[in-house]
Amino acid sequence: MTAKKVLTNEQQEQLLTILKARFLQHMERHPNIDWENVQTKLEANPVKLWSLHEMERTEGEPDVVAYNHEMDTYTFMDCSPESPKGRRSICYDQEALDARKKNKPEDSAMNMAASMGIELLTEVEYRSLQQLGKFDLKTSSWVLTPPDIRKLGGAIFCDRRYETVFMYHNGADSYYGARGFRGSLTV
Repeated sequence: MTAKKVLTNEQQEQLLTILKARFLQHMERHPNIDWENVQTKLEANPVKLWSLHEMERTEGEPDVVAYNHEMDTYTFMDCSPESPKGRRSICYDQEALDARKKNKPEDSAMNMAASMGIELLTEVEYRSLQQLGKFDLKTSSWVLTPPDIRKLGGAIFCDRRYETVFMYHNGADSYYGARGFRGSLTV
């Protein structure tokens, strides 16, 4: 574990306060889950806590969305109303970033997720998140793209319009100010 991926005690306390407040404000996302159990799990996993801090720092507003009884794990997802502001204007992956000859974005969704220690949502996860609220009404989010699509130069993204969740395709090297990505983290 590198020092870079560990929060100070003060950062940890601040983050846990934010996460607890969000957890209590949105109990509909995680019925029958007790915050004290989540906090105990987080305090025992400092690298995962650092990843949640990165999700929060980039304005993802992570919250608990699931508990796996068999594995005794909690899943957090970005629950910001729109695609996280600190993760927009990026292409899909490093290959797409390398392919851009002009007007390259600063980074890619896959690189950012890896550096944060989180995973891009799959289309199924994105749709399940949309069952917990209305997200990406003005923005869109890259989602994990199947290898067959990616091999052909494409990538997929989702958003919610007209009370419906849509999945679309674009060139993986495209980027827009209103497109970012949502991530998940299992603790």
